Amino acid sequence: MGEQVDRRWIILAVFAVAAIVVVLAVVLSRGDDGDSTASAGADGCEEVEKPAPKDVSLEAPKQTIERGEAVTAVVKTSCGSFEIALDTEQAPKTANSFAYLAEEGVYDDLIFHRIAPGFVIQGGDPQGTGLGDAGYSIDEKPPGDLEYTKGTVAMAKSATDPPGRSSSQFFVVTADSSLPPEYAVAGHVSEGMDVVTRIGKLGTPEEKPKQTVLIEEVTIEKE
Repeated sequence: MGEQVDRRWIILAVFAVAAIVVVLAVVLSRGDDGDSTASAGADGCEEVEKPAPKDVSLEAPKQTIERGEAVTAVVKTSCGSFEIALDTEQAPKTANSFAYLAEEGVYDDLIFHRIAPGFVIQGGDPQGTGLGDAGYSIDEKPPGDLEYTKGTVAMAKSATDPPGRSSSQFFVVTADSSLPPEYAVAGHVSEGMDVVTRIGKLGTPEEKPKQTVLIEEVTIEKE
């Protein structure tokens, strides 16, 4: 009788240990999933820290890109990557400047400081405030019939700057707009417009980002 009771206790102990193992496995599995969701975010964007401001003071670049040359800027962000086909045909000076800034690493570790839902996402300011620049400016007046359609990448300027003046700040149009033809065009999003749209949803009515959206790096590819 005593031997039978001992066997029952042994069987119960085995089942208890097995149950504990199963529960731990489930908890650990849920913990992994939770960490993944927390790092990626429900909106598909990684949660990142806001970078420190950068001091940039460059001289205007020499023209190294040829008119009509196929040049692509690959923009890697904390929300994914998108590509810009630089407009070397209609805006060779602006395209050349954008490529130069990318190759100099100016755009790396900057943020989209302005996100206006249904309008634009704007970045490229080394200070991250909307007031910074690269230390130089260029002028390339856009054509009078220019339309800023969805996916257009153009250069920001102040209200007092003449049409076509630009430095490092750029914006991507997230919906067809009626902007006047005063902003130099750098190019057009050729791939990854879904990423641009994702970023565009992270803005407030005050055009402020709900969370930090980091431009990790911008690289230039030439055919």
